[in-house]
Amino acid sequence: MPSNAHPSPADIMPLAKVMARLRDPDTGCPWDIEQDFSTIAPYTIEEAYEVADAIERDDMAALRDELGDLLLQVVFHSRIAEQAGYFTLQDVIDGITEKMIRRHPHIFGDGVAREDGHGRWEDIKAAERAGKDADQSALAGVAKALPALLRAEKIQKRAARTGFDWPDIQGVVAKIEEELQEVHEAASPDEHHEEIGDLLFSVVNLARHWKVDAEAALRTATAKFEKRFRTMEDIAGEAFPGLSLEDKEALWKQAKRRQTPD
Repeated sequence: MPSNAHPSPADIMPLAKVMARLRDPDTGCPWDIEQDFSTIAPYTIEEAYEVADAIERDDMAALRDELGDLLLQVVFHSRIAEQAGYFTLQDVIDGITEKMIRRHPHIFGDGVAREDGHGRWEDIKAAERAGKDADQSALAGVAKALPALLRAEKIQKRAARTGFDWPDIQGVVAKIEEELQEVHEAASPDEHHEEIGDLLFSVVNLARHWKVDAEAALRTATAKFEKRFRTMEDIAGEAFPGLSLEDKEALWKQAKRRQTPD
């Protein structure tokens, strides 16, 4: 065992005590004291993205640090809630522990085959929503704060579980072509806004049918564009902004060749 290994179970309480000290009304940090759920929420979202970025870069040192930052967000929100009398960090831990056991009866309960697990998970989630939500729609509970592509995919999956879905890829592709034509025919900024939204929604549907993560695919495409654009800038140097579009297109092709394996 490495010398710096911790044989005992992970202990979150030292971090909780640090946060309690930071939030102490008399002796804590003024910035931490004045925060509330809404002011911290953007940081929570940002930290989740930084976790995803570290994974994308396969940077385990960064992943360790970013997971710590994300964990801090859980502790921060929980401390705010405890001070307001809503719930405690222990309630959060107990709640997610019970939920994971409840949603995995094929592991902790009735011995149903493991391959049936995902279907059971979705059925149990649906039953939980039906039991506590006033909104009984199949689409209930999909957070509005999710990234747009991810939320579109989740909404589509929920609808598909009710049988409302294209039976094959051909229908999805035809819908994309239809929406693209409607983009061309749009005659005002509001119409362009609506029709481009419909087109994006349809492209997410295609990604879902091909079992492609639309959010991850767009991140990959954006990263590829960024890398090629930076290569163009490196090749041209300070002259880049003043080059003609034709010259920049030639640089783009050169950058693409550099990044394309033989």
